[in-house]
Amino acid sequence: MKDVFDFYDRTSLKSYNLDSSMRYQLACLGSLDNFTRKHSENVAAITCRLCEYLKMSEGFTIYCTICAYLHDIGKIFIPPSVLQKKSKLTDEEYSIMKTHTTIGYNMCMKDLKLRPYSAGPLYHHEALNGTGYPQGLTKKDIPYEGMIIRVADEFEAISAKRQYKTHIDIIDTLKILIENSQPEKCKTGSRPVKDPFIGRIDKNIVKALFEVVIDDTVYEINAREKYLDYVKDQISRLKQAEGYYKKYISTKNEHKKEFNRQGVEMYLRLGESVDNCMQVKNEYEKSYVERKEHIEKLYNEVKKIKKLKV
Repeated sequence: MKDVFDFYDRTSLKSYNLDSSMRYQLACLGSLDNFTRKHSENVAAITCRLCEYLKMSEGFTIYCTICAYLHDIGKIFIPPSVLQKKSKLTDEEYSIMKTHTTIGYNMCMKDLKLRPYSAGPLYHHEALNGTGYPQGLTKKDIPYEGMIIRVADEFEAISAKRQYKTHIDIIDTLKILIENSQPEKCKTGSRPVKDPFIGRIDKNIVKALFEVVIDDTVYEINAREKYLDYVKDQISRLKQAEGYYKKYISTKNEHKKEFNRQGVEMYLRLGESVDNCMQVKNEYEKSYVERKEHIEKLYNEVKKIKKLKV
């Protein structure tokens, strides 16, 4: 079993039958580089689930999800030297990068099929306290879809950067989002902002994200526990084979040796043999211990997330 889990489960997306609604919009992502396209798909999936946990209507959820798919469409026209740069952007490069919001908005406004979703590209980098871009809007002027997509965008970007393959240690990412939801007046050395009494992202949306992460972690625990049961069954099976194997290697009587060899083979599966069955058993036992420890860490991670205060 692979130790990689999809943080952005598509079950929610499928339940809304978005394929028929989004075929045209998804085709527009074809010109994006692979990393940006994957990022857009993940942000859309997270956005969809956030809308569910925020108890948004089905219509708004579909609308917001499509906005999220298109939020970075403007990056098609950002030079690769800037878009794909691994080191920190210069001030000039950052200014170029920020234009993807207005470029994406203008692209949507020029296309009748994309126009209804122009809020995704335009508002996903606006901040509640006025420190965002491109317009530096404050909470009262930022559409709710923009607030939701911003949280999904930040979470996905940090997760991708840290290359999580499991939910262990993801709490550090959530703490960054908590920090971003805190009012600037609570932070030492904070710069002047339009509204110092609120943070950059919405607290309630962050709380909904925590619920999404907790449920994903519980899903990972359940999946790993099911596999642990499988490993346990394999160990039990190979222990049965071990009884015959010990007799097989200890006896010198050819008749008994053959009898015990056949006894071992009764418990073997594809890829296993009399010669390697004990090695396979040892590997399963080692795997069982490691995976059980991993599950305990996931349980502890859930406890930590539940204690976080936004």
